[in-house]
Amino acid sequence: MTRYKIGIDVGGTFTDFLLTHEDGSSYTYKVLSTPDDPSIATMKGIAEMASDRNLSVKKFLKDVSVIVHGTTVTTNAVLTSTGAKTALLTTKGVRDALEMRRGIREEQYNNRYRNVEPLVERYLRWPVEERLDYKGDVIAAIKAKDVEKGAGLFLKEGVEAVAICFMNSFAGSRHEEIAARIIKKKMPSAYLTVSSSFLPSIRFYDRVSTTVLNSYVGPILKKYLDALLKKLAAEDYQGMILIMQSNGGVISPQIAMDNAAVTLLSGPAGGPVAGIVYAGVQKYDDCITMDMGGTSFDAALIKNKTPFVTTVGEVNRLRLALPMLNVVTIGAGGGSIGWMDEGGLLRMGPQSAASKPGPVCYDLGGELPACTDADLVLGYLHKDFFAGGRIKLNLDKAKKAIEERLARKLKMSLEETALGMYNVINANMAAAVREVSVKYGQDPRDFPLVVAGGAGPNHACMIALELEIPVMIVPRESSIFCAAGMLMSDLKHHFVRTYSTSFNKIDVRKFHSMFDRMKKEGVALLKTENVSSLSGIEFVYSMDLRYINQYHEVNVEVTAEEVKHLELASIRQKFHQKHNALFGYSLENEGTQVELINMRMVCIGSTEKPRFMEQEFAGGDASGAIKNRRNVYLPREKKFVEVDVYDGLKLRYGNSIKGPAVIEQVNTTAFVTPEYHVLVDKYGSYTLFLKEKEEEIRQRLEC
Repeated sequence: MTRYKIGIDVGGTFTDFLLTHEDGSSYTYKVLSTPDDPSIATMKGIAEMASDRNLSVKKFLKDVSVIVHGTTVTTNAVLTSTGAKTALLTTKGVRDALEMRRGIREEQYNNRYRNVEPLVERYLRWPVEERLDYKGDVIAAIKAKDVEKGAGLFLKEGVEAVAICFMNSFAGSRHEEIAARIIKKKMPSAYLTVSSSFLPSIRFYDRVSTTVLNSYVGPILKKYLDALLKKLAAEDYQGMILIMQSNGGVISPQIAMDNAAVTLLSGPAGGPVAGIVYAGVQKYDDCITMDMGGTSFDAALIKNKTPFVTTVGEVNRLRLALPMLNVVTIGAGGGSIGWMDEGGLLRMGPQSAASKPGPVCYDLGGELPACTDADLVLGYLHKDFFAGGRIKLNLDKAKKAIEERLARKLKMSLEETALGMYNVINANMAAAVREVSVKYGQDPRDFPLVVAGGAGPNHACMIALELEIPVMIVPRESSIFCAAGMLMSDLKHHFVRTYSTSFNKIDVRKFHSMFDRMKKEGVALLKTENVSSLSGIEFVYSMDLRYINQYHEVNVEVTAEEVKHLELASIRQKFHQKHNALFGYSLENEGTQVELINMRMVCIGSTEKPRFMEQEFAGGDASGAIKNRRNVYLPREKKFVEVDVYDGLKLRYGNSIKGPAVIEQVNTTAFVTPEYHVLVDKYGSYTLFLKEKEEEIRQRLEC
């Protein structure tokens, strides 16, 4: 029986699919996203796969063992303020913490600054008389009548979701458990999030904000996944379905529905996972990934085969205190619209033409010139070969829109304006790459740039030149990069417990029991996801540490042996080194005490990864892949020149190309500037490199 695996990445403009076969072959698909109901685009893509094999959807799905699905449903709900009507039960006296936040003004010198609107209106933030101290001991018993009155109000107001978050509940869950039982009895159909089980960690604002976010997006994700699961069930799908998280791991649909906030910002999380694999083929342990799609641009840094992870992020200025891959996302994609600001300067994005109406050249009613229109005018795209010819681009309309909307106002020629659009969006993306590298003390020149997204390879050379990056890797599956990463992801669950104490006062028994409880919870969850053996589970330990009286802590990964024997000297030394790397100093020689704040554990269940087909060495001659020649605009020379256009699917391991050139595939196009040459690796990916790096690259590719 033929067995397939499918990775699905639902984006703002396109929904991407990677179909892998057990023999190592793979196939890519793209369909326009359907924002009103993303499951429509998902099923449409599956139908295309079935049609290509002359099968019905039902028969095709019998041969599919795993579907790994990333979704932007929750993120979009927060960005567009279309989540569920949510209420909050919290300790009397702190109901306004959700609005006061940390009391820090985000933009100190902006006199027009306005605070972000809370997701819960004030009258639905219901105070409950109760109080625990920092150790979890009862100061004031909970008044059940307060909870019952709140439930009555919530029912009257048509509340769909409830968040429960009491002061100091990280230290004791008893009051939240009482409140939860009452809400479940009074509001059995409401979506409920209880902070002491969802995020039992210190810092009240972080916890209450994250708890509310989970309830706000929970019903939205549940509705979407229920619809998708029903459609798949109607086609008799019997395989496994996994959902991508923002931490780079996957989980079952039920766990995703119960913990919906873990899917916030999960869309780009597949990128770093895929980057590790594609860079590893060429013996790189480090890399920077960039993914330019139709709506957004994502950048992430990988060091020692490990993506940077942050435990505090924001979604639309709302605090999310869950572990997530440190991916910087900006509004820069093929659909990014060109416009002029009040000062008469050309800008690109963050507004996007998205999939409907799309850039002007899509000829679907769009009137505002976008990045794709500029790429078409400059010759990087061909009007008859976009999406392999399935979407015909209207060059005349693209020219007219750029001319009328921008060129005349800027008093520039059509080509100068299109080049300006191209350069501006490239500068925006280069800034995002600096954000994930220079900000953390890393020099981007020391990392290969793994290039992805349907639009990414057309812009990568100029971004790399701006950053002085000498080597780039463009995977053959670059256009569906995140979908590929999803198939390479493991089951992953993060746990956190607060234990605030000085290092020299750690209670060894308490320390070990807290890690043991997290371990048991992780094993139990993985068993529900069909991980039956402990041998298939990996446990990763870390601790949030800081110097005594500091405000911010540093997360330090520790080994199982360091945990087992509580090797404080070794852990302390790791902390000093990481603090120095992040902030440029340490207090190692000052005798300053180190303080433990949080204990963290990641439970990882290994999944079966797709196998990609290797190619036989074919030599350096790439002339057999030349399709034709066409005029493209060279940005630095500022002129059109005729260059060779290669069929990317005909290029083979060892083939060599000298820039300038264009490499076309059905789902992406790569523009190679004169500064870069290309070598094809054994998986069909393209390595772009500055001329002086050729010998090093050949050694890495063994060709």
